Amino acid sequence: MIESSEKAGQIVSEVRSEAIKLIKDGLPIIELTEFVEKSIIKKGGFPAFPCNVSINEIAAHYTSPPGDTNTIKAGDLVKLDLGAHVNGYIGDSAISVLVDGYEDKDDYPIERAEENLELIQAASDGLDAAISTVRAGISLSEIGSAVEDAITKHGFKPVANLTGHSLTQWNLHAGISVPSVKEKNGHILEEGDIIAIEPFATNGIGYVTDMPQSYIFKYLRERPLRVAHAKKVLRNIKSEFKNLPFAQRWFLDDFEVNRLHSSLRLLSQHMIIYPYNVLKEKENGIVSQKEHTVLVESDGCKILTE
Repeated sequence: MIESSEKAGQIVSEVRSEAIKLIKDGLPIIELTEFVEKSIIKKGGFPAFPCNVSINEIAAHYTSPPGDTNTIKAGDLVKLDLGAHVNGYIGDSAISVLVDGYEDKDDYPIERAEENLELIQAASDGLDAAISTVRAGISLSEIGSAVEDAITKHGFKPVANLTGHSLTQWNLHAGISVPSVKEKNGHILEEGDIIAIEPFATNGIGYVTDMPQSYIFKYLRERPLRVAHAKKVLRNIKSEFKNLPFAQRWFLDDFEVNRLHSSLRLLSQHMIIYPYNVLKEKENGIVSQKEHTVLVESDGCKILTE
């Protein structure tokens, strides 16, 4: 188990380093997502979830839909969130980047760039504070307090309703939620736990809300279905991804896009699959993120995605 988790973490680290070098003004988002996912496979893993590229006030869960024409722009604060699995054991990591070229934009004040860079540092400091706290026997409330203290020192707020999570085989969110705010949470970490810690920092109010779009899904449960095409799509989902999240565009080699969209909508309506709505800061504040997967040890933790 540990060997597979370590291999997944190594793949994520390598691909993350390669991918951030591609982020520039004018880059189509779909090129970045597909580069990340294909690179994970080339290195011997599989995507644990669709690569997320969430920009500015979009906090999480944006991956390119089929035919995505959106591009990255100079001055954007881009959050790159990627995961790989090896034999179902997962490495999950995220990083934030301020896209170069804003210096040449007349409508992009230097104060905005300075604030965005400070937001990126705040999320990074929140993660460092959490990692320095983690060890067997510590409560999750202590981690949340450490994150909130680190982020608020920069004058920003942690996003309260986005949390880290435990990881087990074939399960990206395995039951433990790792807070980024001070709260009463008496759950005690144990040696051998694997958790993803992912502070989000914002200059908004510190909460995210659902947008109507959903481009990422996850299998939930079996239920009766009458539509043959939806049954075929479901068989594909269960055989290829088990309980891990997947993207609509991953099916385009096997299914026509409009019929696929209809079947996914039907499966969602029947609560057979779960749609992950794109998440936006509630008052359109800019959001930064940083994340590592760690293995809890007796006297600290080992970063698997460093």
